[in-house]
Amino acid sequence: MVPATGSAQSRGPSTSLRAGGTVLYDSRAVALTRIDTDASGTLWVQKNDLPRINGFELKPQGACRADICIPIPPAMMRGDLFNLTAFAGRVGQKFISDPAARVWSFGEIPVVQGAFVESRLAPDVTVPDRKGKPVRLSQFRGKKVLLVTWASW
Repeated sequence: MVPATGSAQSRGPSTSLRAGGTVLYDSRAVALTRIDTDASGTLWVQKNDLPRINGFELKPQGACRADICIPIPPAMMRGDLFNLTAFAGRVGQKFISDPAARVWSFGEIPVVQGAFVESRLAPDVTVPDRKGKPVRLSQFRGKKVLLVTWASW
């Protein structure tokens, strides 16, 4: 594997789409039937493959996933191709590649990871209050709660 170095922004894809490759992201392998690369290892994928790869969808306002939209400069798109390695650089996503094996592995996307952590909900638990009456954590949804636990074992 070759660590990604330099700018992911490239001069553009070669003139024809080549056979497929594999993108590894979020514990899954996505087999792509048509990709393109250049001498620096830049990965160009078909725009319609982007949702399968990382959940982002190209819209007029940029690459969007849930309530997050990343503006995309025109240089990252060419016809029906999208520069996935330039996108990774734009969002601070680390990646490594082995162009000879046609495999690219992408790490977590920081802006998505932050949104996921902030939106996580604690599991609903029920504990007795001081009088023995059951209290459910979900009763306090939307409020800040400090839940202190202790175990004797």
